[in-house]
Amino acid sequence: MSLPEIVSRAHWHAARAELLAKEKAVARAGDALNAERRRLPMVAVDREYLFEGGDGEATLPDLFEGRRQLVVHHFVCPPEGDAGCRGCSAFLDRIGNLALLGARDTAFAVVSRAPYTRILPFKARMGWALPWYSSPTGDFDEDFEVTPERDGGPVGRPGLSCFLRDGDRVFHTYSTHGRGLDGLGSATSLLDLTALGRHEEGEDGHDACGGQDAYDGQDGQGG
Repeated sequence: MSLPEIVSRAHWHAARAELLAKEKAVARAGDALNAERRRLPMVAVDREYLFEGGDGEATLPDLFEGRRQLVVHHFVCPPEGDAGCRGCSAFLDRIGNLALLGARDTAFAVVSRAPYTRILPFKARMGWALPWYSSPTGDFDEDFEVTPERDGGPVGRPGLSCFLRDGDRVFHTYSTHGRGLDGLGSATSLLDLTALGRHEEGEDGHDACGGQDAYDGQDGQGG
């Protein structure tokens, strides 16, 4: 791989300004896509799913932990074996403190087909403190398109599904699978997948501090 061209500082600033204009265009397009995702129709979840977790049996509404929204990571961890998918493991390693999600009224949970008795030692070995549940019957995986049959492979495919709770009703708002998880992991990237978003004025293209275009700064994608 060749190294970048060596130029003067003035030449670098000119090239940087040209690239910055493209970065801002990409950021604006990303914001428009996020807004369109928030307007995506939702589907009522009328089927009852039963999971097993650290506190025993749980339903899908239980996974919300009293919050308005829920992001579920479909972790490929088949019933046999002593480890989960490497790609799924790398994704969970990118998940940081869940406090920002919680502050935005959003819960996060991991769901796998493997029995909880197998999930627990693997989770401990990896050092994760995330809420993790078993869905051994496979009906949750089937309905949200992460089963082996959907993937064409032997163990299924990773994915993320987002849910919204309105009173006693639960709605499915969004799902993405496989390569759709690339670049995700931060709290803001997960919130951008949800129907209620980040709960920030900047989502409408305005800076919460001054009302100006969030991309009018001198450098950085939004600075």
